[in-house]
Amino acid sequence: GQTELVEAIMGLRTPQAGTIQVDNENLIGMSTKQILRAGVGYIPEDRSLDGVVREFTVAENLVLDTYDRPPYGNAFRLNPAAIAASARERVSQFDIRTSSPDAPVSTLSGGNQQKVVVAREMSRPLRLFIAAQPTRGVDVGSIEFIHGRIVHERDIGTAVLVVSSELDEVVGLADRIAVMYRGR
Repeated sequence: GQTELVEAIMGLRTPQAGTIQVDNENLIGMSTKQILRAGVGYIPEDRSLDGVVREFTVAENLVLDTYDRPPYGNAFRLNPAAIAASARERVSQFDIRTSSPDAPVSTLSGGNQQKVVVAREMSRPLRLFIAAQPTRGVDVGSIEFIHGRIVHERDIGTAVLVVSSELDEVVGLADRIAVMYRGR
């Protein structure tokens, strides 16, 4: 039920019952794009399938959800200079190991691909941050970095939901723990 819960929050699955609210704003019926724009950040559990577009560059992946908004662009055109400047800043800030922001994201290690997703999601104001299996398949250094960013987000007052099958990860990051069993 973990995957289904996260998909329902993100507008990827229609809930059977109940409500989903962030700061008293009902998310049910919103598109995923609207939910992201409502201040929800999301690290999907499968970065290759749902987190990055492997053929796109690192810079393009860093603006997947904001490419059509200033300063990166609008409904009619992109601003390549702003996208490139932002990518250089995020590559440095999030320690993304790449030869260039213009390199295809497929050339990066799994940990660095995950850092691209983390950088994209944490580079805008958030009200809720959802991290589904945030360190699956990444190296120890990337795990520590990602955990540090999650804790930082919590410390600045963002609500954080970590969904993980790694007990050590849950215990290390959580203020409260809920166990899902048979959909409850």
